[in-house]
Amino acid sequence: MSANQSLHTDIDIDFLHDISSRMAAADPLHEVLAQIVEFASALVKCDSCFVYVIEEEELVLRASKNPHAEVLDRLKLKIGQGITGWVAEHREPVAVSNNAYQDVRFKLFNELPEDRYEAFLSVPILSRGRAVGVINVQHRQPHTYTRRQIRMISTIGFLVGAEIEVARLESANSQLIQQLETRKLLERAKGILQRDLKIDEEQAYLALQRQSRQKRRSLKEIAEAVVLGEEIRRGSQAN
Repeated sequence: MSANQSLHTDIDIDFLHDISSRMAAADPLHEVLAQIVEFASALVKCDSCFVYVIEEEELVLRASKNPHAEVLDRLKLKIGQGITGWVAEHREPVAVSNNAYQDVRFKLFNELPEDRYEAFLSVPILSRGRAVGVINVQHRQPHTYTRRQIRMISTIGFLVGAEIEVARLESANSQLIQQLETRKLLERAKGILQRDLKIDEEQAYLALQRQSRQKRRSLKEIAEAVVLGEEIRRGSQAN
């Protein structure tokens, strides 16, 4: 092994140790994604870096090296759409050294200046063989991505894939819990209205909906107000 190869190996080991340690810290998802951008940008010295996360069969832009507040968390791609969607669908990296925007798989977004960059590397983020996201790095000038760079970015994808999947499942579970809590709250509010107004369940629900539209508040907020009013009344009666 040459001195240059040995240096590369040492750097790779340090790099992988660093990213593994930071991923093990169980940071929130947005911090994990920011770290992916940081590591990928440092590794390839790119001009642009995006991280997409698969949510409900769509790729959502969740992190970017360059500021894109107007599209971050809003820009979406279908699986199979563009180079990014192709990588998510086939779970294989794509490297284009020049004229990336002329690739037949490319999807142009006028909102992103990076879409006119010359070189493009797209790598899947995997968890147990399943794609959970995509890492994209781009260069303004033609750039040949080395086998080492592709392998290292792919390694990032392997390392953080499980972390992203866990965070996604935790988010889904949190949403489910909130939905169940809202449903229980609505049932309780409907019961109060049925008793007080001598109406049936459907009429009680329609009354809640009507108040929601008139007050411009969510059904949950209206139900909370009904339940709170009941609790206050019971408290005053007890005193």
